[in-house]
Amino acid sequence: MTTSPDNVVHDRPPVAKTASVGLFVLFTVLAGTLGPMQSAVNGRLGADLGDGHLASIVSFGSGLLLMLVIILPRPSTRRAFLALPGHLRRGTIPWPNFFAGLCGAMIVLSEGISVGALGVATFQTALISGMVISGVVCDRLGIGIPFKQALSVFRLVGALLAVVATVLVVSPNFQTPHALALIVLPFAGGLLAGWQPAGNSNIGKLAGSMLVSITWNFLIGFAFLTVAFLIRMSTGHASFALPDTWWMYLGGPLGLASIALMALLVRRLGLLLLALASTAGQLVGSILIDSLLPGMGVVHVVTVLGALVALCASAIAMIPSKHVRDDEAPRQMGAHDGQEPDSEPESQEVRS
Repeated sequence: MTTSPDNVVHDRPPVAKTASVGLFVLFTVLAGTLGPMQSAVNGRLGADLGDGHLASIVSFGSGLLLMLVIILPRPSTRRAFLALPGHLRRGTIPWPNFFAGLCGAMIVLSEGISVGALGVATFQTALISGMVISGVVCDRLGIGIPFKQALSVFRLVGALLAVVATVLVVSPNFQTPHALALIVLPFAGGLLAGWQPAGNSNIGKLAGSMLVSITWNFLIGFAFLTVAFLIRMSTGHASFALPDTWWMYLGGPLGLASIALMALLVRRLGLLLLALASTAGQLVGSILIDSLLPGMGVVHVVTVLGALVALCASAIAMIPSKHVRDDEAPRQMGAHDGQEPDSEPESQEVRS
């Protein structure tokens, strides 16, 4: 906005507004490419270590270490973080909220295991397709939002297109049963990701800080993956090693950078435009990574087509539908008496 000499505030010219929105959309698309970059790093890490499970621990561990460095020096966030186990024991909010980090663990674990075989583009498309279907279901059940949304034609079409996109990107591997089995991992991770933002949001409100919530998210994922790995080691099915290449430790920081940028950009674009632009960035970035980096994956024509269908599925599924009245308890996962639901859903899942 501008102020004239007579102190009257005027809106910016439409051209300036359009240019500003276009610039922030471009920033969001670029920020969306951090997701595929994280998948590429974790995939290479899994291949280098020969163990995707161990790769996910390294990724989560680097993110957790960075978050602890951020929150522990501040007395307020340190107290809030250390108080969370007590809230869990007392049942201040329903316990599933405290374990939303397991969804991120599933996604990062699937990166370490399957990206090397599937390629980044196929992985990201399957992940996004699962998230589209999860979003439709969670909206219908009222998970993470203050109201339920009907299963409109648009949302059903979006979910159907998500399935079509997955079939397209997988089609070059129809003759490879191992690859078909691996595609289940990112798709399942996307399905689980729908309720993760609701749990993280409730923990953030309880702690009074989303930084504390993100740190707790990393801690839960890291603890789960580490315990499972120790069990494997005790049975002789795993061995511990660390990568020698410095950039293989960047999986967690890349995830955190993505979360931070999206939190800033959503104030400029809103949830809908942010989600579409970031999804486009994820898909475009994943195709570029597979095309430009040797050994990442093969980009087929159907891979590009599947990515475009996944983007269309996301856009169509985001078209608002009518609200469903429900006089029962608050719809948001983990809502309890006296707690107001969020006014709008979280825009990004928190992974590593």
